[in-house]
Amino acid sequence: MDSRNRKLILEELDKLIEVMSVLRGPDGCPWDKKQDYYSLKENIIEEAYEVVEALEKNDIPAFKEELGDLLLQVVFESQIAYEKSDFDLADVAKVLREKLIRRHPHVFADVKVDGSEEVLRNWEKIKQEEKSEKNQLNSLLDKFNQGQSALNQAYDIQKIAAEVGFDWNNLEPVLDKIEEEFGECKEIIGANPDNTLFADQNLNIEEQKELEAEIGDLLFAVVNLARFKKINPEIALLKTISKFKNRFKFIEQRIIDEKAEFEDYSLEQLDEIWNQAKKEEKKFNQQEDYQR
Repeated sequence: MDSRNRKLILEELDKLIEVMSVLRGPDGCPWDKKQDYYSLKENIIEEAYEVVEALEKNDIPAFKEELGDLLLQVVFESQIAYEKSDFDLADVAKVLREKLIRRHPHVFADVKVDGSEEVLRNWEKIKQEEKSEKNQLNSLLDKFNQGQSALNQAYDIQKIAAEVGFDWNNLEPVLDKIEEEFGECKEIIGANPDNTLFADQNLNIEEQKELEAEIGDLLFAVVNLARFKKINPEIALLKTISKFKNRFKFIEQRIIDEKAEFEDYSLEQLDEIWNQAKKEEKKFNQQEDYQR
C-alpha cells in the first residue's frame, strides 16, 4: 500500500470516528445514544453473515458495503468503550497489530516454516502460550470461538476432538448416528417408520424438552456428516437459505404479475411455481458455468 492510499484510509477512518462521536453526542441520534456493549451483539452477527452472503453471490459492490457495516460495529463498540474510559479504537488496532506480529514469527522474526499448515500449528501454539501467561485453563476446546453460530461451534468442536483421535474412522457409524437420532425424534412425536403419526397430540412440557434435546443431537450428527466429507455446514446452510430466498421471491413475483394474492393459490399450485423457479435457477447456473 502506497503512502497516498494510506493517508486516504486514515482520513476516512478519522471522519468515520467523528461521525460516530456526533451520533452518540448530546445532539445525536436517540437510538445510537441508547445502545451499549450488549445491545449490539445481534447486529455484529447479522452484519458478519451479510458479508458472507455478498461473497456467496459474488456481489463485490455489496461485499464492500457489508464490510463497511461490519466495520461500523467495531467503531460503534469502540466509541462506547471510549465513553466508558475502557479503551478506544486505537487500543483495538494496537492489540490486533501486536497479536499479528506475535503470531507471525516466520514473517517478523527468524522462525522458519514449511507451508501454511505449519503456520496454523504455530498460530495455535502461540495462542495457547498466551493463555498460559494469563493463567487461563488450556482446554483443547479453547480453540473454538463461542461467539460463532451453533453450527460453526459444532463443526469446530468435532474437528478438535478428531485431532486427538476421538472420532469414527469410517462413514458408516456417522450415518447410523443420524438415523438413530432421527428415530428418537420420531418416537417422541409419535411417528411411524413411514412418517405417519400414530399419536397426533400436543407434546407436554417434558416431551417438548426431550424433543429439543434430540433435535440438537440430530443436528450435531448431521454436522458430523458434513465434517466427515469436508463440507462446512454453515456455508452449506447459507447456500440453501439463499436458494430458498431466490425461489420464494420468484413465487412472489409470479403472484404480483398475475395480480393475485398468496391465498388465491393452493399448496400444489405454489409447489408448481417453486419447481419452475428451480428450473430457471438451473438454466442460469449452467449459463454461468459456461461463461466461466
